[in-house]
Amino acid sequence: MGRGKRHLLTETHGLPIDVMVTSAGLHDSKPARDLLTRARRLHPELAIVLSDSAYRGPFAEWARTELRLTVRTVSRSKDAKGFVVLPRRWVAERTWGWVMHARRLVRDHERLPESSEAMINLAAIRLMTRRLTRPPVYPTAARPRPGSLLTAA
Repeated sequence: MGRGKRHLLTETHGLPIDVMVTSAGLHDSKPARDLLTRARRLHPELAIVLSDSAYRGPFAEWARTELRLTVRTVSRSKDAKGFVVLPRRWVAERTWGWVMHARRLVRDHERLPESSEAMINLAAIRLMTRRLTRPPVYPTAARPRPGSLLTAA
């Protein structure tokens, strides 16, 4: 039995909205209720949640009636073999990849779930601040030329 399970709610660009760490013995739908309730309170504009097949059925019905959220499950096609990139589901996996650049998160070093949540949030904050402070990248063809900024008098 593992020490903790990490749950992540991201927006469509992959930036984290909320994170929760629970014991590994719980089914994914139980902490997801708390996570969605917290997120709905902080972000009332939330309308559609994309998820994997663990969140369909009673969980999707609960989200629709209690939180007025639409839960759409993204699942593999029946004839798919091997690794298949699923539409919009790769966004959360990519976010985990970005967050895992923080060495402390690669292994579960924290004793408390709250500490683990704080470390994940710190990694996400670092990711977002680096994106905000990074200078814009211009492709070679689109780079403004120094002389083009001057106007002829």
